[in-house]
This record gives sequence, structure tokens and C-alpha cells, in this order.
Amino acid sequence: MNIEEQVALFMQGTEYGDESLKNAMAKELKERLLEAEREKRPLRVYCGFDPRKADLHLGHTVPMNKLRQFQDCGHDVTFLIGNYTSLIGDPSDKDILRPQLTPEEVAENGRTYAEQAFRILDPKKTFIRYNADWLSKITFEELIKLASNFTMQQFLTRENFKLRWEKGDAIYLHETFYSIMQGYDAYAMRSDVQIGGTDQLFNIVTAARKVMTFKGEKPNIAIILGILPGTDGIVKMSKSLGNHIPINTNAEDMFGKVMSIPDSAMPTYSRLVTRWTPAEISTIESGLKDGTLHPRDAKMKLAREVTATFYGEDEADGAQDAFINLFQKRDIPDDIPEFSATSDQTLIDILVASGMVASRSDGRRLIEQKGVKLDGKVLTDWKAQLSTQGVLQVGKRHFLRLKIT
Repeated sequence: MNIEEQVALFMQGTEYGDESLKNAMAKELKERLLEAEREKRPLRVYCGFDPRKADLHLGHTVPMNKLRQFQDCGHDVTFLIGNYTSLIGDPSDKDILRPQLTPEEVAENGRTYAEQAFRILDPKKTFIRYNADWLSKITFEELIKLASNFTMQQFLTRENFKLRWEKGDAIYLHETFYSIMQGYDAYAMRSDVQIGGTDQLFNIVTAARKVMTFKGEKPNIAIILGILPGTDGIVKMSKSLGNHIPINTNAEDMFGKVMSIPDSAMPTYSRLVTRWTPAEISTIESGLKDGTLHPRDAKMKLAREVTATFYGEDEADGAQDAFINLFQKRDIPDDIPEFSATSDQTLIDILVASGMVASRSDGRRLIEQKGVKLDGKVLTDWKAQLSTQGVLQVGKRHFLRLKIT
């Protein structure tokens, strides 16, 4: 790709909340690419991951996909494991204090994070680093000098801290260190580009650039990515909400879950979790707009692309064939009603509340007769609380798209 094409690709899916800031970052990115070309070197790009959980879902992979784009264009990519910052816990996306992990928990989670990341990144072209290598060596004197670049007002006006302050909840001093530590990461690696989600806007745009400037380095360029919604298409993907798509699953399950997202979420998914270029996405969206591409077919393309990223082309094709055989050949209508249930509702509660059955006794009878299915699988326990979303079928002709909230 030429530099203009690289800028368009790398800025795809970015979200800054301020158009002027986005334009400024795009301009700086182009200038840095030109500078690197003159110096005949790749850009130094990184994203930090605090391994606070061992299992990842599709939402966690958004910055990894962006790293892969830089990697494919020949730039140096570092997968930074925050084994030191994890001991504090990033407060950026929480309005409560994060629990601190033990070094043993961080080490084990970091190992599994890297294994899962290599399903997207090229392991031969990925540098794995740990920020304890430099953060553990910072002296108290140096920390004071770094902290002198920030005011308490800067932290207290951040939304998460502001909410806690207004509620009278404690804000601990060590939580403010996190942004400074992340800024030092960028300096220690002399990074050109740092990638993160919108919850990292302060840490990257304010803290990292300020620390790098203070230390006499050119400030890094912030690639701030939008947050991937869950299968409901609205709320941030979360395992606790039951709207997540795990990556440690199988091809058929992943394909089916992507197919369950609402049409309105397709543009976001296309920009954040596919390998498609801006031109390819534009072609698909133009087809949807002028009617030459059916939304169902567009979603099939999307589901296949996402699945192929994690399981390869052959398994993605197999998952697509299985989906077609299971749903399209069973004459499930394209447009079926949606019903939102809560995670504490039982199967029989959902059947009655949605109007799929006339009474609880009718529902129990249908379940006993194996006439109730979720994504083609027979449900046998009327007292079960459903945690999986999908197409709920009662009898041969009654369907609804079940959402769990």
C-alpha cells in the first residue's frame, strides 16, 4: 500500500469523540510514515494488554486486528503484556476500584493472552515484551518528576473518577499512577504509534504523549478504536452480559453468533474485526444501499470473514455450509421477531412472556415432546436459565430471535 492507503486503513474504525483530534492524528500519522520512509525504517507500533482475565472474546481482539494491519504493511509490532500495570489495574473503564492481582495470576493470564493473540498476529513478526522490565526499575525520584506533569484536576475530571467522587466513593492515589506508567511504556519503547480503545483516550492522548515529550521524544500517535458492541448490537461486548462471542469456541459457534447480530451492527463489526480494507467495506455498503446485496448475504460474508480469521478458510467454509443446512434449508424466515429476555428468566418464562405458548402447561408439554429448540438444539429443561442467544423455535413454524440482556 502507498502511504495514503495506509493512513486510510490504519484510521479505519477509529473514534476520538472530536473530529479535530481525529484529523490531527491522521495528519501526524501521515507525517510519521513519510519520515519513516525517508529513514528507511518501519514504524514502531504497540498495544498494551493487561492480562486480568485468561479467556478472551471478540471484543478483546479489536486492537489485535489493528496491530495485524500494521504488521501486514511491514511495520514492527509489539504485543506488550502489562505484568506490572496489572498489579494496579486500569481504572479507565470502571467506576469502581479494580481488585489487584497477584504476580502469579498475571503471569498465567499473560501466557494465555499471548497464545490467543497469535490466532490473529503473525508470531514470527511479533515482539512480546513485559513492562515490568522497565517500570520495576523506576526510582521514587523519577516518579515524582513524571507526576509533576499532571494535575489532580486532570484525573478528577475523567468520567470514571468523577462519578466515584460525586458518589462519595474512594479514589485511591495509586490508581492515578496507571496513566503515568502507561505513558512511560510508550517512552521506554520509543513508540511511534500506540493503539487502544476509547476507554484509553486519556492514557494515550494525554498521558503517553505528555510523558514522551517531557522525556525528549517525539510523542506517539494515538490510534483510538471504537468499542465493539455485543451480539445485541448495542451494549459493549461482555461475558457477564451474555452478549459475547468467545474466541476459544469452534467455527460453527462463532459463525452462528456473528449471524445473530442485528444488521445495524454490521458496519462496526466490518471496521473493527475483519481484515477488509476501506475499499472492500465501501463496496459492500454500496451494495446494501442500492439493493444489489441482500443484508443476509452481507452478514454471511461478515460471519465467514470473522470465522476465517480464527479458524482458517476451510473451517469457515464448513461453518457456513453447516449454517445454511441448519437454518436456510429448514425454511427459517429471514425476518423473524426479536424478544429480549433477562438472564434470570427460565425457558418456560421466556416461552410464555414472548407469546410462543399459551400457558406454562402448554410450554412444558412441548418441551417434553422435544418441540423446543435453540439454534437447532433440543431444549429439555423447562426450568433452565438460558445464557446463549440465538433462534428459538417452537414446533415447526414458530421462530423468534432471542436476546439475553
